[in-house]
Amino acid sequence: MFNIIATLAGVLFGYGLALSGMVSPGKVVGFLDITGNWDPSLAFVMGGAVGVTFIAFRLLLKRPHPIFGDKFHVPTRQDIDSRLIIGAALFGIGWAVGGLCPGPAISSLAYAEPKILTFVLSMVVGIFGAKILFPASR
Repeated sequence: MFNIIATLAGVLFGYGLALSGMVSPGKVVGFLDITGNWDPSLAFVMGGAVGVTFIAFRLLLKRPHPIFGDKFHVPTRQDIDSRLIIGAALFGIGWAVGGLCPGPAISSLAYAEPKILTFVLSMVVGIFGAKILFPASR
């Protein structure tokens, strides 16, 4: 049952990305181009997502366990270390250069464009490379 719910959530997320136009790297580049032809639409999509998450987390985390799971998997660490800073910087650089982050990149695979495939393959190599170079020690 968990896999069905996860798949439905992923499809809904992908549909939301496509509906909002966020699978287009041009949208991200337009948002980051504050000195040129700035496109603020990404800020509205992010704001909506943050608002829904803010409310939903407060309601859902009051439950003893998730509806389709046995426990919530929430981060417990609150410190900021070099791995977090470096990871965030690499994510931001990849987002700015490629115009995509992981969710929209995977959704964009449906377009079968070589540059998106290259982006996703690079992302997968980076994920596995990080797991090899920096195994979870905590």
